[in-house]
Amino acid sequence: MIERLEYLEQLKKWKDKDLIKVITGIRRSGKSTLFELYKDYLKKEGIKLDHIISINLESLDYHFNDYKDLYEYIKKQIKDKKTYYVFLDEIQNIDKFQKVVDGLYVIKNVDLYITGSNAYLLSGELATLLSGRYIEIKMLPLSFKEFSDYYKEDNKEKLYLNYVNNSSFPYTLNLNDSKQIDDYLESIYNTIIIKDIVARKKIADISVLKSLTEFLFSTVGSTLSVKKIADTLTSNGRSISVHTVESYLEALTESYIFNKVSRYDIKGKQYLQTGDKYYATDVAMRYALLGRKNIDLGHILENIVYLELKRRNYKVYIGKINDKEVDFIAENKEGNIYIQVAYSTRNEATLKRELEALQAINDHYQKYILTMDVDPEIDYNGIRKMNVLDWLLNK
Repeated sequence: MIERLEYLEQLKKWKDKDLIKVITGIRRSGKSTLFELYKDYLKKEGIKLDHIISINLESLDYHFNDYKDLYEYIKKQIKDKKTYYVFLDEIQNIDKFQKVVDGLYVIKNVDLYITGSNAYLLSGELATLLSGRYIEIKMLPLSFKEFSDYYKEDNKEKLYLNYVNNSSFPYTLNLNDSKQIDDYLESIYNTIIIKDIVARKKIADISVLKSLTEFLFSTVGSTLSVKKIADTLTSNGRSISVHTVESYLEALTESYIFNKVSRYDIKGKQYLQTGDKYYATDVAMRYALLGRKNIDLGHILENIVYLELKRRNYKVYIGKINDKEVDFIAENKEGNIYIQVAYSTRNEATLKRELEALQAINDHYQKYILTMDVDPEIDYNGIRKMNVLDWLLNK
């Protein structure tokens, strides 16, 4: 079991605070394991077993007819005024789960923790009910640093190839070959499609949804519009309306299989309505579905950098400056950083192109070019060119 220390420390920080702890993220990213690690910590802190109530709502060990059943089951176990730590895994599987969460929250000696594999969990009624009363911990599969710490391999380039080929889902560390890994990733994909999207959205034609998903995997890091997607799928024999594409894209991002990144005009200081990009939460899932041909290594690397920025709690946008593109604007309370990602800038024309976009930005924030080139770090008048693997391994 990998100790997801970054997430574990967040739970420790919020322990006994009067807030619901909501852990969200794609299926099999490690949310249930995080609960187990945290429960172990509670036991070491002297919390007795009968004050830890843990229910996995995907387990056949539990069967509740409705939300009232679940609430009553938990309520009966609360027998004194000491704090009870209540863990509800995959809470979205209970209809009207919002009422259970709200009901438990008002019990003074309950410290409540919930997980969900769909962003729908924090939309609509629950978000309204819990406004200002919850903290969200967004969980991703393994980072490159976590992967590296597990294998303790000195060859960073070899590690990176294993990381992108063998997946960042924690359980794949237990699998022996690429066939097993591909089968496992395909099973996650099918579960997400059927359980988190088709059932909730009541989609009749699954094949069109799968075609859209495969298209997004094949165009990771490319600028897309809803109309372009609809036109491309239609020309490939999958007739689909712009409205349906919008609905399916929303479902795919809500299930965390993809992440939508919008564009921002740096000079005009405004968000742009068109030309979004979609990055996969696990790049190896693309290989499981589409094979390992026609891979754009630069876009895969770009995808990995995007995920790391999310892990570091940045808000991320695609930058536009005049007629040039900046791969990422990453924003937090301390300001911005600007990042260009290129597999290599040994070619002078490539280096010139990446530099020009950053040089056009007229502010004092840090600017980076991240590449796989094994070169000493270079400073181009304030623009740092460095090895991307060093950047990924050093926070």
